[in-house]
Amino acid sequence: MPTLILVRHGRSTANTEGLLAGWTPGVALDERGAAQAAALPERLAALPLSDIVASPLQRCQETVRPLLDARPGLRAHTDERIGECHYGDWSGRKLAELKDEPLMEVVQAHPSAAAFPGGESMRAMQTRAAEAVREWNARVERDHGPDAVYLMCSHGDIIKSLVAEALGLHLDLFQRISVEPCSVTAIRYTRLRPFLVRLGDTGDFASLAPRQEPPGDEATVGGGAGAP
Repeated sequence: MPTLILVRHGRSTANTEGLLAGWTPGVALDERGAAQAAALPERLAALPLSDIVASPLQRCQETVRPLLDARPGLRAHTDERIGECHYGDWSGRKLAELKDEPLMEVVQAHPSAAAFPGGESMRAMQTRAAEAVREWNARVERDHGPDAVYLMCSHGDIIKSLVAEALGLHLDLFQRISVEPCSVTAIRYTRLRPFLVRLGDTGDFASLAPRQEPPGDEATVGGGAGAP
């Protein structure tokens, strides 16, 4: 079965403003995010990509644009199932404000029981994304063979949930996974099991250096802004 390259969108204006963007329209890449996207064609130059599938949200579409420009023959597709979690009433709110919401404790410790007011549950988010991957795996293998490589550009929580599913981890453990903006995660699927062969690879270790303000114990809902 194919190898899936998961790319989180580049850093967005919502990331730098500390907002939980969700499906809020008009959230674009910031200057750093645009530079991250511009570097993707060189980072992925060795990969014979058969298809690119992207979330419909602007920040993902902008992230894959340089790659599509560099490979004009590459087929591009949009799939809403790998769009961001529907955070409902939380969308567009400051993450700092949401820390005090009782639901945030559930999101952190028991995400399989978390459902966002006016939005969807985290279980539903994982299910739709995993179904999309299974369908695209079958489609890519049918059209390009079992050794094909294709790319999906999606969002932090979506990618983390797909990694958890590939590793056989319960969704309640997915907050232990971290993927930075424009990081590359690779999952090779086989008939019997998936293999996680890259996780959150940015090629830059700056984010591992000590910071003036330690990141803390809680996972950043939506994925965080990455290295400063």
